[in-house]
Amino acid sequence: MKIQTYYNHIRFYTPHHFVYYPALALFLIASIYFAITTNDSLIWSFISVGFAFLFCLAYMLRQHYALTLQNRIIKLEIRYRYFTLTGKRFEEIEYKFTDDQIFAFRFAPDNEFLPLLEDALKNNLSGDSIKKAIIHWKADYNRV
Repeated sequence: MKIQTYYNHIRFYTPHHFVYYPALALFLIASIYFAITTNDSLIWSFISVGFAFLFCLAYMLRQHYALTLQNRIIKLEIRYRYFTLTGKRFEEIEYKFTDDQIFAFRFAPDNEFLPLLEDALKNNLSGDSIKKAIIHWKADYNRV
């Protein structure tokens, strides 16, 4: 498996991103073409709206369910790591961080975790800045 870094941590799901969406886009384009060029434009217009609806629905649902669960798990992981390293509850300072910042901490190894927390609090680092500040990237190969 390829070593994960900031530059390659985005993940694609081949059947979804490179089969389903292109096929759906092709059907949508074809139905719009038929709606414009044929005498049965009303039925093809309805078909086009149906494909557009399926496209939007598929995108929203896959993102919503997976990311909601993933976000909860990452927050629990960060709480556990913070407690393991400090003996204190992360909930006491968690409100000072945005979700984007908390999610970026998961890529930091334990020896960089606490200094990054302090730096993020002190300098209000964005999630992207936190990721870029990580020296030894801790890969997360199970992301959605």
